[in-house]
Amino acid sequence: MEWKNQTILVEFILKGLSGYPKLELLFFVLILIMYVVIFLGNGTLIIISILDYHLHTPMYFFLGNLSFLDICYTTTSIPSTLVSFLSQKKTISFSGCAVQMFLGLAMGTTECVLLGMMAFDRYVAICSPLRYPIIMSKFSYVPMAAGSWFAGFVNSAVQTALVIQLPFCRNNVIDHFLCEILAVMKMACVDISDNEFIMLVATTVFTLMPLLLIVISYSLIVYSVLKISSSEGRSKAFSTCSAHLTVVIIFYGTILFMYMKPKSKDMLDSDNLNATDKLVSMFYGVMTPMMNPLIYSLRNKDVKEALKNLVNKRFFNK
Repeated sequence: MEWKNQTILVEFILKGLSGYPKLELLFFVLILIMYVVIFLGNGTLIIISILDYHLHTPMYFFLGNLSFLDICYTTTSIPSTLVSFLSQKKTISFSGCAVQMFLGLAMGTTECVLLGMMAFDRYVAICSPLRYPIIMSKFSYVPMAAGSWFAGFVNSAVQTALVIQLPFCRNNVIDHFLCEILAVMKMACVDISDNEFIMLVATTVFTLMPLLLIVISYSLIVYSVLKISSSEGRSKAFSTCSAHLTVVIIFYGTILFMYMKPKSKDMLDSDNLNATDKLVSMFYGVMTPMMNPLIYSLRNKDVKEALKNLVNKRFFNK
């Protein structure tokens, strides 16, 4: 009971880049600019996917969900990180930390599953184009997107509930910019092997299974495209997948580096590893959502055309 009382009263200190005030100011400016770009870029994609009826397709419905997800994900972490860069007291309450863990993990899990759904959509579009309207009807793709969100929130609720029940009676300094669930879990003063096992199972189900679906989908897509006789047809087929595949590589490349690296590395120079982990976490949390709308708009003629039409209607048809 004493441990539980300590858990309720605990206040965490987010170390971040404390000790490097010049770097904190630099990163404040950079992250603030990136956050504005994230909000404007993803917000624009959401607006044009709603207003332009040509984009009322499963692919752009998923893309709109992805953009909304990126805005939500960054909003759960970036504002508090920016505040911590400018304040001397870098603390967060236990309840605030729990909310941050829950929302961050929920958004991350949802994006993993959603990217898998988008890969399946591309597989059906290229490998079964005649059956695409039937397979990917509104009665299919809406539940698929809703299921992605549901899976993310359920997984996060379970993981966060297990972590907040742990007793934190030792060091309360989190060597991170935010309350990342693994960093918080490792500060508990009890054996966390059960929590680690449950997290491993959840990671396998909600991270690696969607990745397997993506790999299988794109393997079948490549096999199908290579059978196309004309080079123009092959190029057109690959172009419809290039944006999504680029996002997948960036997203999964970063997340697998963060969570799947061998534990033996933790026995090496901890300062260098902590610095690397923080930078990778920042890349994952800021760069990926910022690049998503750029990748989809620059590589997609439909998006560029819809944006051009929206601008023309807004400024020239008055």
